[in-house]
Amino acid sequence: MTQQTLQPPLTAPDQLNATLAVQGFAVLEAASVGALAGVPIADLQALAPSWNDLPPDQYLKDGGRYRRRRHASFEVTANKTAATLHRAHWQPLSYNALHGGMQRWFEPMSPEVVQQAAWQQLLCWLGRVASAAQGDQTWFTEAHQFRIDTTDGIGRPTPEGAHRDGVNWVAVFLVGRHGIKGGETRVFDMDSPRGQRFTLSEPWSVLLLDDTRVIHETTPIQPEQPGGWRDTLVVTLRSGGFLDEPTR
Repeated sequence: MTQQTLQPPLTAPDQLNATLAVQGFAVLEAASVGALAGVPIADLQALAPSWNDLPPDQYLKDGGRYRRRRHASFEVTANKTAATLHRAHWQPLSYNALHGGMQRWFEPMSPEVVQQAAWQQLLCWLGRVASAAQGDQTWFTEAHQFRIDTTDGIGRPTPEGAHRDGVNWVAVFLVGRHGIKGGETRVFDMDSPRGQRFTLSEPWSVLLLDDTRVIHETTPIQPEQPGGWRDTLVVTLRSGGFLDEPTR
């Protein structure tokens, strides 16, 4: 039986800010991302080969081998990005019950990626989206390159389940998927049973989330052919500072 996949509820570019304000999330197709960020989609697609060089995630507590990733941090404004010193990724247990409470030192993103004009324009655009909602400011931004594969027969994009990230804004870009089924995105209101489910399939389409209002997850992937994978770029933006382990 063919698996049904639900198409994402796309937002028109000129309705992005209003949609985020009303429902706390929005989905943009790749053409809208390129138009709003001022980046040719071909330039974003040129970044995709770097996902072939992600090291294994050494911190998975479920014993899986299905996740590879790199991480980098930036201070972002509407028109400028500044990379910070490489730092650990940390979340409290209240946001990540599986992997919270520990410093996770992932390998850094490649300079060949973060120095690209397309990369910097993409981050500045996200800074503008966040500032349109909360006022012009510096956004403390973390970027994660993920590859989830089917090495173990199943891959879990969000092994922690439905969650918030402990930031203000989250952008989940679908970079590509190959030889898999599953990977359905689910977004729920924090304070009600309302939610939507859909599958991101177009490279460089994006789900934008107000992390203070909604929770999200992605269902496991399974192989349709050997060597299946799902690549994403997750960018988080936080007001006031990075989410760091409290000083003891």
